[in-house]
Parts: sequence; C-alpha cells; structure tokens
Amino acid sequence: MEERRLRVYQQKTFFSKIGTTLSKILVPTRVGFNSMMITVKRNNLLKAFEAVQNFDDEDKEKKESLNRKYEDTFALYLESIDKYVMDSVYKKVKNGTATPFEEEALSKYYMVTHLKETQYLEYKYRKQKYLLELDYGTLKDSKKTKLKERYIKFYINKMDILYKGILKNYSIQLADNLKTSANDKNEIFDKVFDTIEEYITNILNLKMKDESSNLSEETLNEYDRYSKFLAGKFDSIDIIEKKSIILAISRRLFTHSLPLIIAEQCYEQLLNEIRSEMVYAKNDRKFNKAYKMLLKILDEYNVNLLSTKIYWEKPNDREEYKKFWEEYKKIDKIEDENEKELKKEILYVKKDLKQLLKEEKRYRLVIKEYKEKLVKLGAMKTIKNTCKTCQGELSKENKKKKTQKEKTKTIKKETKPAKRGRPKKVETEAKTAKRGRPRKTNINENK
Repeated sequence: MEERRLRVYQQKTFFSKIGTTLSKILVPTRVGFNSMMITVKRNNLLKAFEAVQNFDDEDKEKKESLNRKYEDTFALYLESIDKYVMDSVYKKVKNGTATPFEEEALSKYYMVTHLKETQYLEYKYRKQKYLLELDYGTLKDSKKTKLKERYIKFYINKMDILYKGILKNYSIQLADNLKTSANDKNEIFDKVFDTIEEYITNILNLKMKDESSNLSEETLNEYDRYSKFLAGKFDSIDIIEKKSIILAISRRLFTHSLPLIIAEQCYEQLLNEIRSEMVYAKNDRKFNKAYKMLLKILDEYNVNLLSTKIYWEKPNDREEYKKFWEEYKKIDKIEDENEKELKKEILYVKKDLKQLLKEEKRYRLVIKEYKEKLVKLGAMKTIKNTCKTCQGELSKENKKKKTQKEKTKTIKKETKPAKRGRPKKVETEAKTAKRGRPRKTNINENK
C-alpha cells in the first residue's frame, strides 16, 4: 500500500521573508545589548552590596537608605537577566541557533514559572535562585578574577537567604497537618533532602574555598563523609545513609529554617525507610547492613536531636526519655568498648520497640525482627507456649491441629462419596400420564 501524506505550505511573501531575515540579524545585537545591560546592573549591585557590608556606623537612617538602595539595584539586576532570557534565549531556541546551555536554561525557566499558580512563595525564591545561577554560570568561564571574587561574596550571601527561605516554606507545609496529606508529605521530604544536597554541592563548596567563611570542624567532617557518595553506584541503604548525613549537616547550617520539630519528622521518615529495608532484606548481608544503618540513625536521633529538645507535647514521652538518658549516661561510662557498644545497641532497640508497640498492627513485621534480635543479644528470652494437662501437653499449635481434625471429620460425615453407576429412579406417588388422546368414559358405567 502506498502511503500518502499531506504537507501544508505557507505562502512566503516578500514581507515575511524580510521579517525572518531581520529577526535572525537582530538576535545577536539584542544578546549583546542585554549582556551589556546586565554588566552595568551587576556593577551597580556589587557597589551597593559592598557599601552595606562595610558600613559600621550606628546611624540607622543611613543604614536603611543603603539597604533600600541595595534592594532596588538587586531588583533591577534580576529584571535585566529575566529580559535576557525572554528576548534573546527564547528567540535563539525558536530559530534553532541556541547552544545546549541556553536550551537547558530555557527549560529550567519554564520549570520554575509553572510553580507560580500552586506555590507562589516557592516560585518567588526559586526564580531568584535560577536567575542568579544563570549569571554565575556565564561569569564562571570568564577570565576576570577580581570581578569573580567580588561576585562570589555577594552570591554566597544571597544564596544563603534564598535557600533558607525555600526550606522554611517546606517546613511550614510539613507542620500543616490539615492541608497536607501523607503522599504530599513524602514528596515534600524528598524536596527537603534535594534542596539541602543542592546547597552542599553548589554553595558549601564555595564557602570551603573562601578563607573568611567560619565553618566548624563538625560540618567539615560531615562533608568528608558526604563526599564518599559523590561518585559510584549505590543501593537503597547507601542512599538512606547519604540522607542521614545531609540531615546532620542541615542541623548545623539551617537550625532556624528547619526547626527541631521538622528535623524530627525527617528522622522518623528515615527510620521508616530503613526499617522496611531491614524487614524485606533478601539475604543476611543486606539485613546486617540495614541493621547497622538503623543503629546509626537511632544514635543520631536519640543522642544528637532529642537531647536538645525542650518542648514536649506529651509529658509521658519526656519522662521516658529522661529514663533513657540516665541509662545512656551509665553505659557511656563503661571502659570496655565492646561491652559499651553491645549495651547501647540493646538500649536503642528496646526504646524503639516500645515506640513501635503503640502501633503494633502497622509495625508487626519490624517488631518480630526486633524481638528475634534481642533474643540473640541475650536481652530477651523465649517462653514456650505450652502447659501440661491430664490429656497431655496443650499448646497453641496442638489446639490448632485438633480443631483442624474436628473440622475435617465433620466435612467427611456431611459429604459421603456417591456410588458409581446409573442413578436410581425416584418413585413418585403421582403416576405419569400415557401419551395419546384421553380415554372416553361412559356415563352409565359411572352410575
């Protein structure tokens, strides 16, 4: 069969040809003009930023005027970049003359703008972050070292504010239990971890290169742990470990943006993930790996996080944690490291088991694994579910067997096996009528 296709040809007039050629010619000049405007606005912004940073006087009016000038120059700077995207990059992509970097920039721009209808606050922070990243990407390849150094100081300062705003918005959504469902919360948790990871890779690296930034040794040690996960293939347990390190870094960098209540929810989410990995592990190696990771997260959750908690919703939970903390202090004084680790492990598992027993139906598989582990560690004993009677030993299993036997006997009595051969005819009282015409009866005979 021959395939026939229709093609629509647009009639190209003289004016349409001139229009297309002029647009192709004017795009490079627009790019140059817009880039020139961006450089002018960028220089004004850096001057205003440095004036605010270097101001030390106590004159409040002058400080407010400098801050206002800085905010105005920042708004004009962002407008110039936005205009560059809409006028130059869009036309280049439409004409097919754009570079891969410009195509990716436009796709990211549309990904950000679609948030405006649903999440306006997130859109506001994300758009500013995107425009700054776009300009920083062009400056990164330039040879102007002095301009780069000046811009990086502003870039780190502004990006800190924007990332804190995004995380604060997520924490408000997680705290609102009425509007956000369980599925929405899971998505927000993923967004929280992704944004913190973006900050570590993009901003924390720049801070570490800068000598003036005062980073603590703990954050640097945590970053060394995180750097192991930058390359290579990782399974689901490794990803959970990476998330726990990201969360530990966030507790030092975003204490106000991610409050303790939200960090507690994030840890509970990680605990649920690692518990499911432990229960559904296919072999002993994966189970042991998941169990070790569980103990690490429990250590960070109970010692580093809950020890700093001041406000408790339930006073009973506070009293239980006090008892746990006293036991932990006693164990921490033990000199033998092996004995100390063993007793800590028993303490963590017992505490987690108490919490899970409150929702026994939901966590029954995890509870079973915990009990088996405590029996192996010698912290729990198994009692046989049997008792001696006159008839013999009675246990739950024997009782089940007896009930099953009784059921099978009753079923056999009710349903007897049918005999082979043709079934017998069932005799009825009423005789079957003969075929043919009905017989005539004489009246005289009846008399």
